[in-house]
Amino acid sequence: MSATSRFDTLLVANRGEIACRVMRTARRMGLRTIAVYSDADADARHVREADEAIRLGPAPARESYLDISKVIEAARRSGAGAIHPGYGFLSENGEFVQACEEAGIVFVGPPASAIAAMGDKSAAKARMMDAGVPLVPGYHGQDQNDDLLRHEAGAIGYPVLLKASAGGGGKGMRVVESDGQFQAALDGCRRESRAAFGDDRMLIEKYLTQPRHVEVQVFCDRHGNGVYLFERDCSVQRRHQKVLEEAPAPGMTEALRQQMGEAAVRAAREIGYVGAGTVEFLLDAPQGQSQEPQRFYFMEMNTRLQVEHPVTEMITGEDLVEWQLRVAMGEPLPKDQAALVIDGHSFEARLYAEDADNDFLPATGQLTRFALDLQGAALDEREVRLDSGVDSGDSVSMHYDPMLAKLIVHGPDRAAALATLNRALAALDIQGVVTNRGFLQRLASHPAFKAAELDTRFIERHESSLFARRETSAQDLASAALIALYQLAGERESQSPWDRHDGFRLNGPRRIRIALSDPAEANDLAPASLAIVEGRHGIDDDAWQLSVTGANREPHQFTACLTDLSGDAVAITLDGHRRRLLARRDGNVIVLTSGSGAVQGEDGTLKQETSGETRLLWRRIDAIDASARESEATMTAPMHGTVVALLVEPGQPVQRGDALMVMEAMKMEHTLNAPDDGSVDGFHFVPGDSVGQGDVLLDFSASE
Repeated sequence: MSATSRFDTLLVANRGEIACRVMRTARRMGLRTIAVYSDADADARHVREADEAIRLGPAPARESYLDISKVIEAARRSGAGAIHPGYGFLSENGEFVQACEEAGIVFVGPPASAIAAMGDKSAAKARMMDAGVPLVPGYHGQDQNDDLLRHEAGAIGYPVLLKASAGGGGKGMRVVESDGQFQAALDGCRRESRAAFGDDRMLIEKYLTQPRHVEVQVFCDRHGNGVYLFERDCSVQRRHQKVLEEAPAPGMTEALRQQMGEAAVRAAREIGYVGAGTVEFLLDAPQGQSQEPQRFYFMEMNTRLQVEHPVTEMITGEDLVEWQLRVAMGEPLPKDQAALVIDGHSFEARLYAEDADNDFLPATGQLTRFALDLQGAALDEREVRLDSGVDSGDSVSMHYDPMLAKLIVHGPDRAAALATLNRALAALDIQGVVTNRGFLQRLASHPAFKAAELDTRFIERHESSLFARRETSAQDLASAALIALYQLAGERESQSPWDRHDGFRLNGPRRIRIALSDPAEANDLAPASLAIVEGRHGIDDDAWQLSVTGANREPHQFTACLTDLSGDAVAITLDGHRRRLLARRDGNVIVLTSGSGAVQGEDGTLKQETSGETRLLWRRIDAIDASARESEATMTAPMHGTVVALLVEPGQPVQRGDALMVMEAMKMEHTLNAPDDGSVDGFHFVPGDSVGQGDVLLDFSASE
């Protein structure tokens, strides 16, 4: 490729968040953008945002996004002069780079030779040793005899880390604690490596027990220039995959930053690198009061743009995709090392469609709502960035990586940026698909994370507190009930007072009873109630009198009122204590989030919680116009749903709490129980009927 390779049309050979992010910069630079898509992504956001989009094939990636010939043909058809690979898929595929060169298309990335040099981990470490880049003690040789590998592991000293030479993403990787475990671990790593990479060669490294994962962003052009744009700490990981990233790395001295940055640039120059790359290091920080210096060791180089590149953009003010495109056009680097400075601190949280409390199982479905309420959370849009590949209404497919978006924040220092991250996580409104947002909140609000006590086993070390069951305070129960009560109090079937479903009573306070439950604890029939809340609303008073009775049967009394603020923000005042929360409904689930992750304790003080989010399923369990001495004459539907089953016959005697009928809503079944001893006079619906919230379901007569 010539030193100057101008182009006006860019094809982005990727999907989701990174495709949208690359096209955003390309459009700003005046480039025409081309998307590619599989059948599963025909209506995806990256397709909607591109100037043109070309179908590649069926949903499986190997038949679409990984098919080199189809991607090259799409570039030819669209007249694209360059291809940006994003990350993943073909971004580090040397064969794809060669195909681009043969087709006369600019590949926005390094030459194939550089990708090959770093693709083989054993060969890469040998070259890094020649370049004077520090390496973790280990064995990277070509002799793969089992006995030799076992001998080398003993010489290095246990624990050791077995790694697939051609691997990545945690595949073909195991920690071996002793000689007796070595052979079984070696056999397992080889099986995984053969299946994932078609290559079962292994390398062995000394396993550092509490290292930090610190990586350096480098950039090189075709004119011999190379710089580092400082470092990122990516220590918080699960299964060797990053969860939270930040820049700059906490506790980094200027001397160490310069040493690591210069080593990273040497590594890039050793392989003739061009474009954006990331050199990953293990930082062996001394523990306790040790005065030993921090030592860093080369781990690997990612020959592409990283997922976490936005935190570097936030602290430098540079657009790294623009740098990529300009370097690909043959221009020199926009700045030299002396012109690059760090401004403030930044965090990135990766938002995945997955259930963190169920072994991080991926989730699918339709995003009924996907939004970031900056106004309601009082956040500065200049300090918060949401790089997303989805919108409200989009479907989350089973075919691809479950990452939905990246939430990136900036602040003048680490504490300020972390506070902004917590508020921004609370401001995310995601409905329809399970995500890891609550887990991210628990991480970001964890005392050890706040104290920057970081290492690659952070999640493992703090598993008990990160996954601890969260106690729901009486204040949170009252707040959730108050939101449901305000909604019910505003509902009317008609102008007739006899058709009201809001607890109205002639010349008396309105009275509504609600059951609150943990949505995760709902069984096939009915969720077990965490609390029963009775609300009484005076005729001329805006306040509700709440009685919250929890599992311990001790009621808590509150005088409560609610004020709508901007967006999803509300002010809830309980006994004169006013709290600002974000509150929304996800079906019949009330979701409360506090930006700080701190809630009021039973003694009235603030106490730290593991998460700033509370989710509570509510059901109405009272009657229309019930009095203190009378049982309900009717029962109303607590939610929109479908009648599943009628469990008793009209006139059949029942006792208080007996199951009367079953409704289905939100893909869960909910049982309605007898409010007192008595009998059902008649049902108003049959199985299969749809009912609306507040519909009268049955007539009930209490025993004398």
